Amino acid sequence: MQLAVQADPAEVGRARRWVRTRLQGHGLDPDAPIAETLVLVVSELVTNAVVHTGCPAVLRLTMPVADAASPDVASSPVRVEVADASRTAPAPRHAGRDATNGRGLELVELLCVRWGWYPEGSGKRVWCEIDPGAEAPVPAAVPLFDGLVRQL
Repeated sequence: MQLAVQADPAEVGRARRWVRTRLQGHGLDPDAPIAETLVLVVSELVTNAVVHTGCPAVLRLTMPVADAASPDVASSPVRVEVADASRTAPAPRHAGRDATNGRGLELVELLCVRWGWYPEGSGKRVWCEIDPGAEAPVPAAVPLFDGLVRQL
């Protein structure tokens, strides 16, 4: 399943809604913890692609499918990929206490079992995998700015 995303920050909200719809169509509760994690990760990766490249991107969501060979899809990872037109490698930043951005890839690292990127054509593809069978990470305080904190 994939969605073309225009180079407009408003597209991030559309990507989140699209993911919830896909999850629901796959029989998953769109408000379940795995859904919330997927929506957050999609939001961060799409935001990075749109804001840092200023070009359209493509969001791809790969959900496990039950079949005779793998009937237990609950333990299979869900994969999120975002392809964009920049070859610049994504690099997690360690945002300062007063920064209002720069924590996206830190969240991806925290919430996903693995993530990476590779060059593709004239751009790159950033991917991550979320294990629906794994326990959610222990909530951590992430400083937003000026001493405010958001609980994950």
